Amino acid sequence: MILPRYHVAASTIPGAGKGLFLDEPVAAGSIITAPDQIDHTYRLADIEASPTLHEQFYASARWFEDRYTLSPDWPDECFINHSFTPNGLWHLGFVFALQSLAAGAEITVDYRHLLPPGQAEDFVDALTGESIVGWSWQESLVDSTRALAALLAVDRRR
Repeated sequence: MILPRYHVAASTIPGAGKGLFLDEPVAAGSIITAPDQIDHTYRLADIEASPTLHEQFYASARWFEDRYTLSPDWPDECFINHSFTPNGLWHLGFVFALQSLAAGAEITVDYRHLLPPGQAEDFVDALTGESIVGWSWQESLVDSTRALAALLAVDRRR
């Protein structure tokens, strides 16, 4: 589910198609999207072994370890595009605002969190021209956990 008001429109990222844009400001650290109605996850090996599931893999996202969801119906969350310098942080299926975002901002995340380890996306990063290659589960979890901890840092000395 997408928590702030939003709309889907032509992306500002060259070649990206449509993007997800905020209709209201969002504070840094706020949740932009949260999992909802996930009725099934699939192991990557099961997806690869099934012609029916493998055919839908273009619409997949990794949630944890080797578990993926398939969303060929393209819910609006699927219009969040990739950036190596995203304004959203993908962490265990949640997207957090990495900074305060104004109404009109297009939401981006780093797709390396969503891809299978070592798998290259079918397109390159629009800004750098670099390949987008999935991180291992450990790399993804360490990176997103550190980023989230820094984002939500609380002075515990009180």
